[in-house]
Parts: sequence; structure tokens; C-alpha cells
Amino acid sequence: MRIMSDLEDTVAVVWGGGGLGCALAKELASRGGHSSTVLVARRPVNMDLGGVKVLQADIFKQGEVDGIVEVLRSLGQPVTVISAIGLLHSGELQPEKSLRQLDAENLRSVLDVNVVAPSMLARHFLPLMPRKRRTVFAALSARVGSISDNRLGGWYAYRASKAALNMMLRTISIEWRRTNPDAVCLGLHPGTVDTELSKPFQRGVPEEKLFTPQKSAAMLVDVVEQATAGQSGGVFDYAGKRVPE
Repeated sequence: MRIMSDLEDTVAVVWGGGGLGCALAKELASRGGHSSTVLVARRPVNMDLGGVKVLQADIFKQGEVDGIVEVLRSLGQPVTVISAIGLLHSGELQPEKSLRQLDAENLRSVLDVNVVAPSMLARHFLPLMPRKRRTVFAALSARVGSISDNRLGGWYAYRASKAALNMMLRTISIEWRRTNPDAVCLGLHPGTVDTELSKPFQRGVPEEKLFTPQKSAAMLVDVVEQATAGQSGGVFDYAGKRVPE
């Protein structure tokens, strides 16, 4: 099922200017089905994204979010929104190997980016989306957010943030279907993607399992296009397989 539009003024939005976010926006634009594709990033994006409209805003700054909302109102209704916001490491902030490495400030930072930011994106954008047609809100999650599949331990902040994000998506899906039974809300596991986020952790990843941003984006957009309302609230990997809760 492709996300094809019977209205001219429909918008696909990707929020997050990293390698995978840019690839997702470019992939959506190349497939058509929307009159406009918008990428929103905190910092300037210095690459050609093939017709994608690039905007700059911080999801935590209300004035900047309001500006994005006004731009979207001029372009049309968003029918596909993907949050590509995520934090795994940054400087001294690294995934914990043991509980003694857990740091309160780092934990709050990871939760802010991986849970609060996409949740606020849903809060701001879901009211803009139409109620009488198929719409999709998706957020990049991770298999390590699965509670039942956690057999290795470690990575406390990142695991907890993705598990919390998955719960937020499930809860959003329940409320959203009350006003739009055709709405789809998904978590997406992109696999190990060759970006700055995964760069320090690629050792031991089989070559065939280390995806380029373009390959991962193409697979994820397939998942988004094929997802049904009955799958809303779940987390799915790049192959369309449901990630255990």
C-alpha cells in the first residue's frame, strides 16, 4: 500500500538532520505521493536532497516550532511525519557498560532527545493531520528498546529511552485512533546504519548488516507505506518484522 494522495496539498515531514533523517526525506520526495516534502533540522543541512524543502528549528523552542507550523499551513496538511531525532553518544556521553557509569545528567539528556522531543513533535503535528484519511506518524526507535529481548544488559540510558518512546507511541496510537481510525503510529528500527551515531559501535557488525543511510531509508519507507491501522502502536524493523515488546 503506497501513501498516494488524492489531494494535491499534502506534506511529508521528516524532523532530524542526521544522515538517516536526510536519507528518509530524500527517499520520500523521490517516491512522490505528496505535493511537498519538508526536512526540519536544528543545524544547516549542506547537501542536495532532491527537491526537499529544508527548514531549521529546534523542537524545544516553541517560537521556532510555531514558525514551522505556519510554513506547513501554507504548503498543505502533513499526512506523513517521521521523527528522526536521536541521541546515543556525544563527547563524554557514551553508552554505559555498567550501572556504576550511569550519570544523572547524561540520562536526562538522552531522555530529552529520544523521548521528550519526538513526543512533543507528535503533540504539535498530530492536530495538523487530517482525520478522514490514512495518516502516519513514525519515530526512529531501536531493537534495544525491547524489554523482553534484552539479554545483554548495558546501555542503560539508551535502552530506557527507546523503551519509553515505544510506550509513548503505543499510548499516542490509542488516543489517535479515536478520532481517526485510519491513523498509523509506528516505531521504526532502522538496523545498524553507517552514520555518526553508530560509527563507534560498528565493529563486529557483518557487512551485509551495516546499511547505508540510503538503503535503510528505502526499507523504512517501504515499512511506512505498507503499515496498516491494525499495526498502529507497534515497533517494526527495516524488514517489516515486529520488534518484541
